[in-house]
Amino acid sequence: MKREHALQFAPPQLPPSVRPSKVFDTYWRFAAERQEIFFRRIAGAPPPWSADPILREFKFTNAYRASDRVSQYLIKRVIYAGDQNPDELTFRILMFKMFNRIETWELLEESLGGVSFAAYDFDRYDSVLTKAMAAGARIYSAAYIMPSGGRNGESKKHRDHLRLIERMMRDSLATQLQRCSSMRQGFEILKAYPMMGDFLAYQFITDINYSTLTDFSEMEFTVPGPGARDGIHKCFESTGQLSPADVIRMMADIQEEQFVRLGLHFRSLWGRLLQLVDCQNLFCEISKYARCAHPDVGGLAGRTRIKQKYRMNPRLLRYWFPPKWKIDHPLADGYGTTT
Repeated sequence: MKREHALQFAPPQLPPSVRPSKVFDTYWRFAAERQEIFFRRIAGAPPPWSADPILREFKFTNAYRASDRVSQYLIKRVIYAGDQNPDELTFRILMFKMFNRIETWELLEESLGGVSFAAYDFDRYDSVLTKAMAAGARIYSAAYIMPSGGRNGESKKHRDHLRLIERMMRDSLATQLQRCSSMRQGFEILKAYPMMGDFLAYQFITDINYSTLTDFSEMEFTVPGPGARDGIHKCFESTGQLSPADVIRMMADIQEEQFVRLGLHFRSLWGRLLQLVDCQNLFCEISKYARCAHPDVGGLAGRTRIKQKYRMNPRLLRYWFPPKWKIDHPLADGYGTTT
């Protein structure tokens, strides 16, 4: 990256060896505007919700991971709507996350009369999913790829994942996670399973932590995925001795000062500042956004186009967050909007 991409001055909160590019400021502007879109929508404002042509044309996740449609569905409809027995809770989260697709969850619920560990039967779940795929339905989310290692003796990917869930339940995963004193411990337990790896284990422990099963801080640690690493590469000419995880923590630590420096009014999630997982996700999104906003700034992946266009989802979304976060505001307690 050429030197002219750098800011004219390095913000004082950054280590001297860290050199931001022009995309660094765009990161903060994107975060503030994406959060404004969130608030404009739940306030009932008509579209378009932004004057930014890139944000209007393409699909980007929310500034806060928990505000996204799939996370909201998981929190309200999967985690807190059912039996809070630790095994049942863990089973539901695993079953949802393996496919990470609302339509797949609803298909299982409707076909099986509910999703529960007590009534689990491999053949019944396999039959529902196999028939859906034979009819041309997608059962996995496109958000990230769920690998299939063929390590459980099954020929089909979904069967491999059902066997993986069975193994986790046999291992009393719920009890293991409840005994963890840190989010990293829980991450390490999940990471040890076949087909998980760093990125998926971090995503899974983050989702499990929305529940009553654990109560870890989202500021404890983070595991950058490929998209976040690409975004970091675009935001900085040099990160000095900082690792990608260190950079994400730095961004979380300096967020308030950076919004002030740029004259941005960032509306947090009713007092909850951006957490490490949110700052990581924002790097994934700025990696995409910069393909249009800063096409001259190259990334690690070499991608030049944003694939997903924004399309309004007509289904009503009622925002609701984990009670342990103590977000006390009427708009965060079941207020409905389409997204």
